[in-house]
Amino acid sequence: MQKILKTLKWAGVFLYFSLLIIGMTYPLILKMDHAIIGEIGDNIYFVWMIGWMKKALFDLHTNPFNVWFLNYPEGWNMAYTEITPIMLALAMPFTFVGGATFGYNAAMLLTFILAGLFMTVWIKHLTGRMDAALIGGTIYAFVPYHFAHFLIGHLNQSGIQWFPLFFMGLYDMLKEPVLANGKINWKSGLLAGISLGLIAWTSQYYLYMTFFISLVFIIGYPLITGWRKMLGWPYWKNLLVLGGSALPLVGIAVLPYVTLAQSGGLPDRSIGITEMYSASPTDFVLPSTLHPLWGQWVGATFNRDMWIEGTLYIGIIAFILALTAVLGLRKSQHRPLIILAVTAALLAVLLAMGIDLHWNGQAVKVSLPFLMNGQPVPIPLPGYFLFKYFPLFAKLRALMRFGVFTLVMTGLLAGLGASWFLERFKPRWQPLVCVFIILLVLVDFSPRPFTQFSEVSARPLDAWLAAQPGDGALIQLPIDESDDQQQTYNTLTHGKPFVGGFFNAFPPAQYGRIRPTLETFPDRAGIDLLKDLGVEYILVDIKAYSNPELVKQQCLDLGLTLRTEMDGQWVFGWR
Repeated sequence: MQKILKTLKWAGVFLYFSLLIIGMTYPLILKMDHAIIGEIGDNIYFVWMIGWMKKALFDLHTNPFNVWFLNYPEGWNMAYTEITPIMLALAMPFTFVGGATFGYNAAMLLTFILAGLFMTVWIKHLTGRMDAALIGGTIYAFVPYHFAHFLIGHLNQSGIQWFPLFFMGLYDMLKEPVLANGKINWKSGLLAGISLGLIAWTSQYYLYMTFFISLVFIIGYPLITGWRKMLGWPYWKNLLVLGGSALPLVGIAVLPYVTLAQSGGLPDRSIGITEMYSASPTDFVLPSTLHPLWGQWVGATFNRDMWIEGTLYIGIIAFILALTAVLGLRKSQHRPLIILAVTAALLAVLLAMGIDLHWNGQAVKVSLPFLMNGQPVPIPLPGYFLFKYFPLFAKLRALMRFGVFTLVMTGLLAGLGASWFLERFKPRWQPLVCVFIILLVLVDFSPRPFTQFSEVSARPLDAWLAAQPGDGALIQLPIDESDDQQQTYNTLTHGKPFVGGFFNAFPPAQYGRIRPTLETFPDRAGIDLLKDLGVEYILVDIKAYSNPELVKQQCLDLGLTLRTEMDGQWVFGWR
């Protein structure tokens, strides 16, 4: 009976977070199979990825990571962008219900539900209080960072649900009395290892960044509780359990990227690009521009050009509760964890601030007479030296994403602080106080109602292309439009090999070679190149040219024939 009640209790928690996110994103629940929130952008790429995975695995029975029909005829490796297989797996069952768009929306909503649920599990495990755990879970699930990446369509970066499980397993594996009795803590080690594997299967960014934050716990815990533990075999036995259980999952997750990097496909980032994605201290204290009450004022008053990655707002209620936990440090039974969480949060802030010091989105520069002839120079941060000298750090672009770990630790600390705070009230008042705090959190975090939805559907042109016989390739011109996510999504319907693809992160070698020639299309050099590539269908966006009739005539003069005009596109072929 107790097991049944416990199961029902956690089912209620799942339902609680489900109802909250459905309410916050309403009326998305009514449009799940045909629309997505916001404008078409990165979201449509993940819809394509879900649809392609289903098609490759269940219809074509082929390796989905070898996308031969993109970047045709050279082909394209999905490791050029994040593959996020575990998020695709979450979406996959729902594709059989309502298609790829339904699967994408369901997976996105699940990130909120599971993030809240797993943070609740962690805090309940620590405090024994469900009310405090719900407060911490609510804070973590609905941080503005989560909504920002949800709105822009970052399915991978929205997958923040595994962090509470990983750090719960890691801390339990390290803490007393586990090490005192010399036994291996299999349960916690496996939880941490498997969760780390799930992080790797969600985002390579998150995997790499987790390494830095994990060091705070692995090194910090024995330093706080007695450094001699690091010299003992029990300490290392537990770490071996973590490593052994994580290694297969992490190895599989990173293999495509390692293989691509060995072939030169993942070059280092330009430090100038990475510098743009350096967070400001203001990013952690400014409310989201999506807030219904003061979001518009924040956007108009402060520099929010990088608002998607820079939405790192901790929250006033979360900060007060976290501060409560810190102020009660001396008397708390969770003293080591609080110290580690605060240290990890501060380290994450420092690393999120990136290459050099920024304030309100602008680089801070100082003039020193003995340096650069008195010319203003930026103030370097640890991220600069890590970028220069630490392995693989230069592969990262958005260092702001380190800030997610500040939010993880804030959610944890807020839950611990809420536990202490609720204990100050008589039992009959505690539920009301809990509800009141949750309402304050929701007022602080909830975005304005979502009113913009984009339809996700095939064009009549794609259906026309699908009906054409043969496997001739197509290209979208102007060439700038060939690496748009929408064009990649269209391949799900027309099924033709496509010279382009989504090449935002690391353009493949072939695309780099052909782009300069095709930028001047229509001309003879471009026509000859298209023949060499095996292109049969040349799609020309009519509205992209200032003198479309001239372009049309030039195409005809170069030996092309107009096969159809549909959806604002001319479709040319060979005579």
